[in-house]
Amino acid sequence: MVVDFTVGQADVDRVFHALADATRRDILTRVIGEEQSVSALARRYAMSLPAVQKHVGVLESAGLVQKLRRGREARVSAELERIRLVRELLDRYEQLWRHRVVAMDHLLTDRPAK
Repeated sequence: MVVDFTVGQADVDRVFHALADATRRDILTRVIGEEQSVSALARRYAMSLPAVQKHVGVLESAGLVQKLRRGREARVSAELERIRLVRELLDRYEQLWRHRVVAMDHLLTDRPAK
């Protein structure tokens, strides 16, 4: 069983890189609930505004969020369709690993796999 994805491998790598950081996962969770300004997000973390902007940039490069200018304010919102695609990818990986665990179980118990 092979896991394929409707986007390229480089895109998948960017998504996993973006989700590998706890701060970025937290930012994503917050903007899934509602659009927020970068400055409002920055107030939630013990880091500088430029550091939060970099985290948002990584999420944006992965396609997980969108940053829009509204006047002088940069607003961040979740890209829900992209997040759905990521969920589908993770579901495929789960199926792959469940299949492998069943196959290993059959090998270890000398039962033929179905």
